[in-house]
Amino acid sequence: MWSRLSDIDRMFNAMNLLQSRMDKIYGDYGTSRGFPASWIAAESMPKTNLYDLGDRFEVVAELPGFLKENLDIKIQGNYLELSGNHQPDAPENYSVHRVERGTTSFSRSFTLPSDVDSEKAEASLKNGLLKLNLPKAEAAKPKQITVK
Repeated sequence: MWSRLSDIDRMFNAMNLLQSRMDKIYGDYGTSRGFPASWIAAESMPKTNLYDLGDRFEVVAELPGFLKENLDIKIQGNYLELSGNHQPDAPENYSVHRVERGTTSFSRSFTLPSDVDSEKAEASLKNGLLKLNLPKAEAAKPKQITVK
């Protein structure tokens, strides 16, 4: 049991010393990132936009550094799945001194507002932007009805 205020003060000084040593070992130990965990997880996902252009959908995803050979796109009905991986690009027979751009992979899935004609779907990758042109299925396209 503590009998003096100085004993409590010494205990808090010891805790502060431990905290400062932990800060030296782990740079961000005990600090909050300021974002919810779901936002941190979302940083690894490609940012994606979905546009409804009447007779088709257009999907644009940011994929800097990804090669088209490393992407996988699947469409079934109104379900779209994008996945891919990025491998390190160090030349052979070189020693690596620093690696900040390591192996990255992602997988995202979307439920589109209506079915897509997967036979007519097109994809292109240019300047780190994946563009998908997804024509709607005939049953999902808007029809003009004339009044008699």
